Amino acid sequence: MKRVLLKLSGEALAGEKKTGFDEPTVVKVARQVKKLTESGIQVGIVIGGGNFWRGRSSENIDRTKADQIGMLATVMNCIYVSEIFRSQGMETKVFTPFACGSFTELFSKDAVNACFERGMVTFYAGGTGHPYFSTDTATVLRAIEIEADVILLAKSIDGVYDSDPKDNPDARKFSEITIQEVIDRKLGVVDMTASILCMENKMPMLVFGLNEENSIVNTVNGEFHGTKVTV
Repeated sequence: MKRVLLKLSGEALAGEKKTGFDEPTVVKVARQVKKLTESGIQVGIVIGGGNFWRGRSSENIDRTKADQIGMLATVMNCIYVSEIFRSQGMETKVFTPFACGSFTELFSKDAVNACFERGMVTFYAGGTGHPYFSTDTATVLRAIEIEADVILLAKSIDGVYDSDPKDNPDARKFSEITIQEVIDRKLGVVDMTASILCMENKMPMLVFGLNEENSIVNTVNGEFHGTKVTV
């Protein structure tokens, strides 16, 4: 495993507060990613915006505008998390698919590869830059574009279940499942567009709980307690 795309949920980064940032949680993530980079693994990161904005929160807001607010939430998240990473001794760069003044750089594969050659951690904010596409889709798209070996899907729950474990105490967790079965059973690991992108481009995912101690490092090192989504 040489290059990974790590997807962090905004809610997971908010910790118990469920909104905004929980700095100790972000610091723990940063220290784990630093261990990966020190071992020679190249890390790209996408962060959701759910700690600030979830979809169309008001019927009075047009869907396109609501999605644009969500894109900006991911920009805020990436800038914040990037700075925490820097405080832990890493070099970082935040990319977006649209201009954000001097805050970020426009995404290009060449620019990302140049950063990886320097040992930098790269962040991909702003989703795809278009409405009607989620950060799930942006995650898979960027993983394919940068030729990642796998997507590390760090969520607030510890894997893929046959039903929502919050609603069903008897929900069964899969240790391994194909992306085709995820699509057929509509399990919602990532949204349908992202699932099909994974299937068509043979991009595997490892789904695990962010809150488990050292879960990112353990997952990369094979000490995995989540769900492997195969292609």
